[in-house]
Amino acid sequence: MTAATRNDVPVALEGDGVEVRTMPIGGDMSVSYISLPRGTDMGPALKGLPGDACQVPHWGCLLKGRIRMRTPSGEEEYEAGQAYYWGPGHVPVALEDSQFVEFSPSDDFRQVIEHVAAKAG
Repeated sequence: MTAATRNDVPVALEGDGVEVRTMPIGGDMSVSYISLPRGTDMGPALKGLPGDACQVPHWGCLLKGRIRMRTPSGEEEYEAGQAYYWGPGHVPVALEDSQFVEFSPSDDFRQVIEHVAAKAG
């Protein structure tokens, strides 16, 4: 069994109020604690990935705030308290200050983090 609190998980990406903490938690999956301030649109940071979107599936729970998820089939909104599955091909936009915890395939998510960090730096 493995467990990790937010403070146990190292920061993988931060800047402009965005914070992504992620670490492997078992098998091929990682846990991530993510904070996005209101108004954050991840679209520009995801440009250059296939479909200019995150192609990694995520399972999680929105702890605080509201997120609009843009996908090829349209947009959906998620609010605090909802568990979610975000399939490949999504771009998050924070409608409010948002915090969520999610689980993703480790290697795939690491590649997205590296892409976003390279765009920021």
